[in-house]
Amino acid sequence: MGALDQIRVLDLTRVLAGPWCAQTLADFGADVIKIERRGEGDDTRQWGPPYFKTPDGTATREAAYYLAANRNKRSVTVDIGTPEGQRIVRDLAAQSDVVLENYKVGQLRKYGLDYASLKAINPALIYCSITGFGQDGPYAQRAGYDFIVQGMGGFMSVTGEPDADGGGDGPQKAGVAIADLMTGMYATTAVLAALAHRDRTGEGQYIDRPRTARRAGGDAGKRRRQLPDRWHSPQAMGQCPREYRAVPIVQGERRLDHRGGRQR
Repeated sequence: MGALDQIRVLDLTRVLAGPWCAQTLADFGADVIKIERRGEGDDTRQWGPPYFKTPDGTATREAAYYLAANRNKRSVTVDIGTPEGQRIVRDLAAQSDVVLENYKVGQLRKYGLDYASLKAINPALIYCSITGFGQDGPYAQRAGYDFIVQGMGGFMSVTGEPDADGGGDGPQKAGVAIADLMTGMYATTAVLAALAHRDRTGEGQYIDRPRTARRAGGDAGKRRRQLPDRWHSPQAMGQCPREYRAVPIVQGERRLDHRGGRQR
């Protein structure tokens, strides 16, 4: 039994940020039903190599990327552009506690699958939208991708070797899609809070979870310098405290110092 074993989640998301949230909820015991496109499925099913093999070594076309973000889910293919597909999703939403979606802003409204439409048939529904830039504002209609958010959010500016030491090579992307992964984790936290609120009040909620808001909240100590003093960091891991830097040693290797006093 898991903490969420009485919770059903309808997962309309694809690629990484949304599926990561849904997968985490599934790991906690939720019954997650993933809606995929007919004939294609989630984009990441084809994002290989690597592809998985069957126990006898036979190659498959099941990408490791897809399986890494979609474990513990049930899946069904639906064409939401058709009346029949829309009816299927509405029927599932009526029986669900949570709906997750990461379509472009306003797109699901065309199909009658937006929050207002689904709330009308399930008032206690928790509906979480994951977007690049939120539901309104000048960038709301733009698609948001991990690479873009890492750059706009400032993560690239503090990643890599410091320019001041002559080893810098411009802004550096993190090796994993950290903006998407953290967005998925923040969305999970928001859904859990909404479930706790519903337990107390019986009310559902709408959650707007833009990637860029997550970046603003995920920079920890960096913002403490940038906001008060209008300080701008060049691309520079070297702007971190020196105790956290990798430094050269005699053998030409590198070691990582740590900050702080006694270790307990």
